[in-house]
Amino acid sequence: MTVSDDANDTQEESASVSVLIADDHPVMSTALRTYVDSSPGMRCIGEANNGEAAVSRALELRPDVVVMDLHMPGIGGIEATRRIRDEDPAISVLAVTTFSTERYVIPALRAGAGGYIVKDAEPEEILSAIRQVHEGIARFSPSVAQQLMVSVENSPAEVETALARFRVPPHLPERELEGLQLLAKGSSNAEIATQMSVSEATVKVYMGRLMNRLEVRDRVQLLIRSAQLGLVDPRLD
Repeated sequence: MTVSDDANDTQEESASVSVLIADDHPVMSTALRTYVDSSPGMRCIGEANNGEAAVSRALELRPDVVVMDLHMPGIGGIEATRRIRDEDPAISVLAVTTFSTERYVIPALRAGAGGYIVKDAEPEEILSAIRQVHEGIARFSPSVAQQLMVSVENSPAEVETALARFRVPPHLPERELEGLQLLAKGSSNAEIATQMSVSEATVKVYMGRLMNRLEVRDRVQLLIRSAQLGLVDPRLD
């Protein structure tokens, strides 16, 4: 192997997304590790089977993303997420769990989870979600997006602190509103791009403009604000 080959390998390794898997079910943990290690540009650097271990391993290994089961022994995934994010905000957390109810979704997001998908998601959806939360893009399964929207109607106090101000929404261009409505149904950038017949880059531009127009800093707040202002229907078709 030449020197240039060594350099290329080093660059590829440094560019990979490092992942810590926190799940107390051995079968699920093994499956997630297999998904991650078989995905180009991604590698699993450790595992944890309870909340305390998730925190200690995350702070020891400093992964890019922690894939966090919320229902684990000990302090649990939500508290583990909060502690990890408090200690090192550079570590992103993706909640992957069997629960998509309002009881778990809002606390997980408040604790600092950058995305929330259910365990029955397809492997590629999980891998895509890992990449997106690493890039700072919130990702939700459709059922989770629905719960987030419904929570605005049923328990407004639970999401009030996610927004600093409440204003009458500005007029939204038709195409941006279409993208917003697809986001509220749990669609990824790629899915929104396909349905709108535009590029993913254009979708990112739409989302950036929407966040500026509605004066929010991320997609979680964008979903909450748009539901509060009646821009999206919290009930999926």
